[in-house]
Amino acid sequence: MTRLCLVLSLLVASVPPAAALVGGAAPVQEPHAAVMIVGSRGNSCTGIAVARDLVLTAAHCLPPGADYKLVAFDAQRQPRLRDVQSIARHPQFSQKTFDAHRATADVALIKFASPVSNAPAAIHGERLKIAPGDRLTVWGYGLTRIGDGKSGGTLRSATLTVTGQPGNLQIRLMDGSARNERPGLGACTGDSGGPVLRDIGGRMMVVGVVSWSTAARNEAGCGGLTGVTPLSLYYGWIAETARKLGSPLTP
Repeated sequence: MTRLCLVLSLLVASVPPAAALVGGAAPVQEPHAAVMIVGSRGNSCTGIAVARDLVLTAAHCLPPGADYKLVAFDAQRQPRLRDVQSIARHPQFSQKTFDAHRATADVALIKFASPVSNAPAAIHGERLKIAPGDRLTVWGYGLTRIGDGKSGGTLRSATLTVTGQPGNLQIRLMDGSARNERPGLGACTGDSGGPVLRDIGGRMMVVGVVSWSTAARNEAGCGGLTGVTPLSLYYGWIAETARKLGSPLTP
């Protein structure tokens, strides 16, 4: 598995309007509630606003001991950094478990001092029945070319297929045409924490966050499997923490 991080110095340079998510994913049209997060240790991830000033992302994106900023791009694609007010990681998240490639509570919330989105996304907190062949949509600001930091920084979208091994603790997605047998669409460096969405009653709702990726045939890299942490398991903590932070979730 590849931990989805990106070198900060490459991202905060002038980022051209290139792809994100490997395999030629399509750009997400405005407006949207997704954000990019960078850390002082040189990592970058994706997040989604779930209240006007509250962002949901993956816990492994926010290791203690570092500072984090939200990156917003102006019309000239120049980055503007915004300060974080507080961070809450799920208390059951284990970095050791994550590093051992096992499922853990890989969710976190970031509180900002001012609004980051006028139209936050909604989380579907009820347990979903996920079956092989179901299709979910992934958003991310990550790389389109492995090793090329300048290929990230534009929000892209890919609709992926649930594999034959969905579970309660983790969901695995793949490019339905490549089927993990050859390189295809999938999350890559910088896409961690990105929202995974599903059409529920005609409304796109957040049902998970991106946690990891593999290359085809489960090799290290990107373009094979995309691992997702389902939010229904942790919705109670997310909702209660949002309330304590003074940013109740968007209904």
